[in-house]
Amino acid sequence: MVVDQSFLKVRKILVTIFLFTFYVNYSFAENFNLKKIIDLKGPWGSTFIRETELLITEKSGNIKLIDLNTNRISIVNHNLNFLEHGQGGLLDILFKDNYVYISYTENRGNRKTSTSIAKSKFNKKNLIFYNIFQADPPIDSGYHFGSRLAIKGNYLFASAGERGEGMIAQDPTKHPGSIIRINIDGSIPKDNPKFEGKSDWLPEIYQIGIRNPQGLTLSPFDGKIYMSNHGARGGDWFGEAKKGENYGWKILGWGGTNYSGIPIGPKWKPGFTKAIKYWVPSIATSAITIYKGSEFKEWNSHALITSLKDKSLRKLDFKNLANVKEEIIFKDKIGRIRDIQIHPKNGKIYLLASDSLWLMERKN
Repeated sequence: MVVDQSFLKVRKILVTIFLFTFYVNYSFAENFNLKKIIDLKGPWGSTFIRETELLITEKSGNIKLIDLNTNRISIVNHNLNFLEHGQGGLLDILFKDNYVYISYTENRGNRKTSTSIAKSKFNKKNLIFYNIFQADPPIDSGYHFGSRLAIKGNYLFASAGERGEGMIAQDPTKHPGSIIRINIDGSIPKDNPKFEGKSDWLPEIYQIGIRNPQGLTLSPFDGKIYMSNHGARGGDWFGEAKKGENYGWKILGWGGTNYSGIPIGPKWKPGFTKAIKYWVPSIATSAITIYKGSEFKEWNSHALITSLKDKSLRKLDFKNLANVKEEIIFKDKIGRIRDIQIHPKNGKIYLLASDSLWLMERKN
């Protein structure tokens, strides 16, 4: 019998692709357990208060304190003037040195809203917030608020989406579509870009050209701020926040197109910040973290990327920027993943997905 060598070669390639895909998607399946801890309603942000307590926002307006020993849920009252509008509501939350910082959709009147940041001294029963930042101008739109928070030293970094306004992200006289850097008391750092050659920039702006950034984190390894960003129809990315630079939206399309299918612009070109990793088609990147812990110690210094549309948790080894290695840890197991936290002591992973809080830990 004559065997078609081309057929055998194609079959070998297909088998190799299948085995690789199986390995990428399921290589960690036997190494961890996923356990639902509690049910929630539209959870968005989370932060550890101490090793046994987690503070969580729900987009609709609740702030909840979770006792991880008993799974007891307590409602924390607050005074935020928020508006749940489209993608907006209560967004990210961050605890640091007995203060709570929150990003939220502030009601500015006449259906206009802004991505705003407020601060309160921590109290288990009642948080009295006061604003330390408002994104101007307020806009009548329910789209693209961002927004994540990260603290590095005395600096508070925040991501502000472009509210669906596209080229506003190229206007440094307006906050939407930028990375914000202020001091933790709300004052302006004296070395922000405005004071170092970018005189037309608003004083709070650190970087421009962002679309809808829903991931922001400080690396405990290199001290850099990293971020993730939603593209349009394709063009999600993971990259570094870089002072005074421009990621290019909506001059660049990052490999994606408008939802109509019309091209936006090139993936990248000189003069703009280049991301570390792009996804085309879109996976809808959400929260990110740089893993540090003992539970999955082989992941130390790797980025963990959550996704909404793709419903996956991914890992990036980006030590070599010329050869970024991506692995899918799991997919389609717990729904759309909104946020991720690493336990400060044991390194176990806590995930906000769909309407639940989940624990990810290594199998015994």
